Amino acid sequence: MTDTPLLDGLHVVDVASFIAGPAAATMLGDFGADVVKVEPPRTGDSYRALSRVPPNPRVDGVNYPWQLDNRNKRSIALDLKSPGARAVLERLVKWADVFVTNFPPRTRTKLGLDYDDLASLNPRLVYADITGFGEEGPDAHLPGFDVTAYWARSGLMDVTRQRDAPPAMNAFGSGDHPTAVTLYAGIMTALYRRERTGEGSRVEASLIAEGAWAASMWLQAVLLGGKSPRPVDRSDPPNALANAYRTADDRWLLLAFANEHKQVPLFLKAIGRPEAAQNPKYADTPSRRAHAAEIAALLDKTFAAKPLAEWREVLDAAGLTYGVVQTIEEFAHDPQLVANRIVVPIDDGSASPPLTVDSPVRLDQARKVPPRPAPDLGEHTDAVLRDVGYDDRQITDLRTAGVVG
Repeated sequence: MTDTPLLDGLHVVDVASFIAGPAAATMLGDFGADVVKVEPPRTGDSYRALSRVPPNPRVDGVNYPWQLDNRNKRSIALDLKSPGARAVLERLVKWADVFVTNFPPRTRTKLGLDYDDLASLNPRLVYADITGFGEEGPDAHLPGFDVTAYWARSGLMDVTRQRDAPPAMNAFGSGDHPTAVTLYAGIMTALYRRERTGEGSRVEASLIAEGAWAASMWLQAVLLGGKSPRPVDRSDPPNALANAYRTADDRWLLLAFANEHKQVPLFLKAIGRPEAAQNPKYADTPSRRAHAAEIAALLDKTFAAKPLAEWREVLDAAGLTYGVVQTIEEFAHDPQLVANRIVVPIDDGSASPPLTVDSPVRLDQARKVPPRPAPDLGEHTDAVLRDVGYDDRQITDLRTAGVVG
């Protein structure tokens, strides 16, 4: 492993807002790319205000979503709607290796930010474009968020609820962040292509495509004529051995037995019901499916007799596959997160730095840069402008004209 970050010297211009596009740019920054965040003067990226939107938790003095998805970046305040901004933007595009945007198609066209507009300025540019609903079709122009384009549109919102219960909101960003990984993968693929051909290219990702990929196993079945599973009633599940059960201390366990032939006898012995293995109703997979409601009722009574800690000892000793339904607070202190560097300290110069969630891609032979604090609005405007060739007098003129802030 060398001390030089893998993407050192790679220039990225991030004009995207909210989560998926900026998060992909953050991943590039994690590996050492110089990422310039372009924001409107005065207001900045509207994502800066997301922590104040319910049901997001409040953390006094910390804009945690902004830190998560905009660390390791420099901020330039540039009014893209100003006539004088075009010359600045063109210099940034010529300087850049990667350009990230999530403007809707009509907005991109209006601002002159379509791929053809920018590729003519820089033929080696990797143009990374993310949308809610894709580039084509009747809904291509619609704004999309992960809760609408990824969670609701894909069917995930429907199938993950209990029968007769209303659909539930997903955790904010839970569709955006996987989409960011997809966009990052596309960018790296395009950079590899550029190494081979010398040419830039356009990379596309969308929240609706990510939702289709997340739901793809059941979506594939439906495409081939299968019937989509309906929301489950856990008291009468299709599979009682892939079901959640409440313990005596009001916690939940999720069973997940993939190899029933081997695991069911071990499970019945572990829970103190070895005689059930001889019951014809439970003898094989078809029988267990036919009597799933009966088995679920039996397991409800069984698991309700002991607290979670005792059941964990029992199931672990038997080598069985299960999951504990953790709260976010518990997950934040899960020892696996620290042991695997899934959460890492922010390099803010303090003696006890706060932790942040690392991006999920890791190479053993390529170190990431320590996560630095996300930038203030326009914190690096002058420095970025100098990097693309402006002198102090020109910078003053741009600021006087309201082009930059």
